[in-house]
Amino acid sequence: MTVRESQSALSDNARYARDGRASGSLRRERGTRVRRQRVRAAWLFLTPMLIVLAAVAGWPLFRTFWFSLTDASLSSLEGAHFIGLENYLVFDNGWYGILADPLWWQSVWNTLYFTLVSVSLEAVLGVIVALVLNAHFRGRTLVRAAMLIPWAIPTVVSAKIWAWMLNDQFGIINHMLLGIGVIDAPLSWTADASLSMWAVIMVDVWKATPFVALLVLAALQMLPSDCYEAAKVDGIHPVRVFFRVTLPLITPALLVAVIFRALDALRVFDVIYVLTSNAASTMTMSIYARQQLVEFQDVGYGSAASTLLFMIIALVTVVYLYLGRRQLGGES
Repeated sequence: MTVRESQSALSDNARYARDGRASGSLRRERGTRVRRQRVRAAWLFLTPMLIVLAAVAGWPLFRTFWFSLTDASLSSLEGAHFIGLENYLVFDNGWYGILADPLWWQSVWNTLYFTLVSVSLEAVLGVIVALVLNAHFRGRTLVRAAMLIPWAIPTVVSAKIWAWMLNDQFGIINHMLLGIGVIDAPLSWTADASLSMWAVIMVDVWKATPFVALLVLAALQMLPSDCYEAAKVDGIHPVRVFFRVTLPLITPALLVAVIFRALDALRVFDVIYVLTSNAASTMTMSIYARQQLVEFQDVGYGSAASTLLFMIIALVTVVYLYLGRRQLGGES
């Protein structure tokens, strides 16, 4: 090959490289333009919903935050005066305010404990129930319909039913436990501070487990059967198949169920208030805020409690979604 031919070949390669880079740049620019158009279209469709959400939820939230900075009461909402952060924390020969109230921190602990224990139990039991209902057996449709009954019953109604069942004098739970010899004397399930929290957790788990099982069951119905047939042919133990194949595939649905249940548990009110009222051993943040707003008629103090409740729920949700996204991203 002569020098001229070599130079011609190099120039052709350079031209091809420039054309390739130009083509790649054009494709990237076109892809960026398409993504930009999709983002604009998404915001266009979301704008009406965001406006309605701002009117329905944003304004009450802003008003609650404003009341938390005032000394408003139910008898004088219009005559409230701005007091800054005194409802939250103030020093006047000692610390005062909601952040200095031991009962508030007790309610925070009760709420987090209730959420952690109840949601964990519901996730485990929900997966077990979903696996059972996913199996093939006679009467499966009837069992699936019966499973939804606890979830379909209104929370206040189911809590009142359980309140009668857990009664220490004529409740059927004590009657059954006495009959089989588990206990020697009736237990005050909703009055004893050492038992009341576990009683409300039991009621919440009974009611909410079908919701988790329903979402997990829907995910199980969509799993491909090829991997299970291959695992069966290879003689892999079913327990190993569950942890290696089934659980990773249903994790997204399980994460959705857990986040919904965690949000419900963090703002729980009705089931605990019906069973134990304002008992300090089971008081949650919602019950604490209600007590300040309604019973003590202190709108400013109760609004401060509601604002802190919102901030705690928002923080827990953001952290959970961040960790869940990282886990799913790492698995993918």
